[in-house]
Amino acid sequence: MEIWINPACSKCRSAISVLDAEGADYTVRRYLEDVPSADEIRDVLAGLGLEPWDITRTQEAAAKALGLKEWPRDADARERWIAALAEHPKLIQRPIITADDGTALVARTDEAVRDALSR
Repeated sequence: MEIWINPACSKCRSAISVLDAEGADYTVRRYLEDVPSADEIRDVLAGLGLEPWDITRTQEAAAKALGLKEWPRDADARERWIAALAEHPKLIQRPIITADDGTALVARTDEAVRDALSR
């Protein structure tokens, strides 16, 4: 199990606390320092069953500078979105847990973290 976190994020710290309390075996990835490649983002999206715009933090300054809210949200634009996430990792929603069964989820609640542990 791997969790992508930003240590400054309260939701990330909460998710780590739940994992620790449950005695989970996991790896922390500080994704702002260890930036995921476009391929890794594609893999996580497949595990999430989501599209890149579904995990994009559109209120971030970089998103506003790029004009992401106006970008198309369709198959033709998918790679453009993935490239933006790889280039600007702060735009990636957090925390993201990749579960042992290959699925992934955005673990913004304690319940979501426990769900990842049950997979």
